Amino acid sequence: MLTSADVKKMAKACGADLCGIASMDRFEGAPKQQDPRYIFPDSRACVVLAFRIPRGYLRGIEEGTYFTAYSAMGYGGLNIIYTPIVLRQLTCFIEDHGYESAPIPNMYPGATISFATQNVIPNRSRPVRSGLPMPDVMIDMRIAAYAAGLGEFGWSKMFLTPEFGPAQRFVALLTDAPLEPDPIFTGKICDRCKLCVKACSGNAISATETESITVAGHKQEWGKLDCTACSVAYRGGKAEYNPFMRPEANEAEYKDNYCGRPKLDEYCGYPKLFEHNAALEGARGCMRECLIHLEEKGILTRKFANKFRHRLPWRLDSKVEDVQNGETLSEIERYGKE
Repeated sequence: MLTSADVKKMAKACGADLCGIASMDRFEGAPKQQDPRYIFPDSRACVVLAFRIPRGYLRGIEEGTYFTAYSAMGYGGLNIIYTPIVLRQLTCFIEDHGYESAPIPNMYPGATISFATQNVIPNRSRPVRSGLPMPDVMIDMRIAAYAAGLGEFGWSKMFLTPEFGPAQRFVALLTDAPLEPDPIFTGKICDRCKLCVKACSGNAISATETESITVAGHKQEWGKLDCTACSVAYRGGKAEYNPFMRPEANEAEYKDNYCGRPKLDEYCGYPKLFEHNAALEGARGCMRECLIHLEEKGILTRKFANKFRHRLPWRLDSKVEDVQNGETLSEIERYGKE
């Protein structure tokens, strides 16, 4: 008999950093277009794998000198290259034990659900049978991670684990193996410091308005997120935090569009990496500021010999032209003292 312990041991041997298991009843009430039970109706468990984003991937962006590692390795490389390999190995391991395993990578190409807004995209596809959702059903990885007992939602809506805080990405697989689920996480990681709100370059996280969801009888709440503002900032849409921004950039031409496309692509000055838009903002508030705070407070179980931030965060002068003419970077305090 294949056990949960067997699956977890193999998941970590293949390269996953964390592994949690959810029973399928925990997805009761999910929107039809995000309900994994439509992907594999006979599934009995959802296995969720977490892959850490090493702190060093963020070092170059923190210093303002090297942006490739996080975009290539911590974003596109994890989602497109590394995690699918591990997911396939675990899928084959489960099927070698006589149980079916349906992998769900963390990719959205061609999906019927908008990654930014989680809304259905009209006319993208149509159901193959009456009563079914449209292909592709895409689960919310953060909700799956919560259902699998791996952690909680932070104020920024980033998913936090006790080990890595906000610094990980998730994939999942569905299986008809009768695996024992993990208990829902009941600890406390996010202390509502709201430094993520202050440090977000896109001002995308509300300090007062909230959104919430109930999973398996447990409520999770976070600050209301402006998905468009988040997406534009993440892509490098704020000149103050993008040293590659073209001098002719006009924020009005892309600020109200998801990821600023296509106009922002002309201005941001950095190529796509592994089919992902370059994450030039480097998750400034929702990941870096949060990670620094959780480490300083001693909340995370994973410890480092040295602190991550050694100087005030950088910000470029407001005019791109000044930077192009050789002006130096200016550093500012991002804790309410601008």
